[in-house]
Parts: sequence; C-alpha cells; structure tokens
Amino acid sequence: MLSITLLLSMPGGSEWILIILAVLILFGGRKIPEFMRGLGRGVREFNDAKDSAKRELHEGMKEKENTTSTTTANKQA
Repeated sequence: MLSITLLLSMPGGSEWILIILAVLILFGGRKIPEFMRGLGRGVREFNDAKDSAKRELHEGMKEKENTTSTTTANKQA
C-alpha cells in the first residue's frame, strides 16, 4: 500500500519538465545560478551547524562520563 502511494506521488518525466519550465519562467536564466549558490550555502551552513551540535553533544557526554567516574572513584576511596 505504501509503495503504491509513493509511486503515485512522485513526479514523472513530463511533470519534471513542467517544473523546470515554471522555475525558468519565475526566476529567469540569470537568477537560477544565484539561487542555487544560495541553496548550496544554506545546505552547507545547516550541515556545519548539525556537525557542531553533534560534536558538542559528544563532548558533553564524555565530560559527564568523566565526572561520574571520578565521583564514583572518590566515593569508593
């Protein structure tokens, strides 16, 4: 059931041509490279922010593990 719904919702060849023509008409040939550069910058910034958040999360987890292990070692001594 899910695969049938997925196939029906995906655009085919003629739909892609209409989409591309609509984008050309709306933005014009000169604006598309600028739009794509902006889109690329946005994706790059998103990935950088995602990686930074992931790195901070891992550092926080390591810091918590170190704090927990030293607290446990102090209690045992």
